[in-house]
Amino acid sequence: MTAEPPEARAGEPAAPEAIAKPRAWRQRRIRAEHIRDYGIIVVFIAMIVFLTFKSPVFLTRDNLLNLLYSNSEVGIAACAVTLVVIAGNFDLSLGGIFVLSGLLAAWVAVNLNIWLAFPAALAAGLAMGLLNGLLVTKLRVNAFLATLASGLVFFGIDKAVSGGLLITPGASSDAGGAQRDAAIFTFLGQNRLGGENGVPYKVIIFVVVAIVLQIVLARTVFGRYIYGVGGNREAARLSGLKVDRIVIATFMIAGLAAGLAGLLEYSGLGSGSPGDPTSQALALSAIAAVALGGTSIFGGVGSVWRTVLGVLMLGLITNGFNLLGVPDYWRDITQGALIVGAVAIGSIVERG
Repeated sequence: MTAEPPEARAGEPAAPEAIAKPRAWRQRRIRAEHIRDYGIIVVFIAMIVFLTFKSPVFLTRDNLLNLLYSNSEVGIAACAVTLVVIAGNFDLSLGGIFVLSGLLAAWVAVNLNIWLAFPAALAAGLAMGLLNGLLVTKLRVNAFLATLASGLVFFGIDKAVSGGLLITPGASSDAGGAQRDAAIFTFLGQNRLGGENGVPYKVIIFVVVAIVLQIVLARTVFGRYIYGVGGNREAARLSGLKVDRIVIATFMIAGLAAGLAGLLEYSGLGSGSPGDPTSQALALSAIAAVALGGTSIFGGVGSVWRTVLGVLMLGLITNGFNLLGVPDYWRDITQGALIVGAVAIGSIVERG
């Protein structure tokens, strides 16, 4: 029968056995944090290497531009909602903001003025983000439920405005006016910088949004305030931060970004249309990319650059599996497993 090591008395050094376990746990915790923060880089690089060897088409310029182009809207929304999640909230209304902003741009182009279409979409997104922020801060509605409900309202308004039909700028104008209006409305969504072989404007806008938001989050006072609010809201309030204003600002940024994404989507299509299941899944795809990038769903931890990697990783799975002819259900299984793994690692770190 072995004797248990005696407990250390107050003022006495602890036995080596008592120190070993906490020290080992601290080491495990550091490893978990490293996996959460930087594991996505390793997996991302591994996926690129694997797909490069498995498909000769993968690393071509056209395929990489197509990867960025097809994920631009989700990427823009995901980068912005990262700020919302770091501040300790969710925004499930991004899909509704996305479709309604794009539709309103087309409606304004047809019924008012083509040049007002672009600011109308951005203003609509900003206003819907403001509404979400007020619901969460002033009415104290849970962010999950508030944005889920507001998203349904936005989808309903979208269908009411459209009547279930396409709204196409230029369709009812004379031949010359129709061509001009269509060219203006589709400029951002269909054209490229540098001509036919250049970089799509959607990709450029995605990159610019990601860089700007990363700088805001990492290099500004406002960014530090977002981390503070998400890390400990009550402590942030007691330290004098205007918590409600910061939370509202994050929702407005997310709404503005979703409005921009909707504008780019419908600019690419050439018309505004009622929301479809793909657009309704925008919010889930964006938040999935945020979680995959290691941003804590509990708030206070995260970064935009890792969200960008999360977006691209989800895009890589879809793009790579299509190139390899893998059935769609394996794509869903793989994406789900990666997201669950990322959230589980984050939870382990939080509990530690």
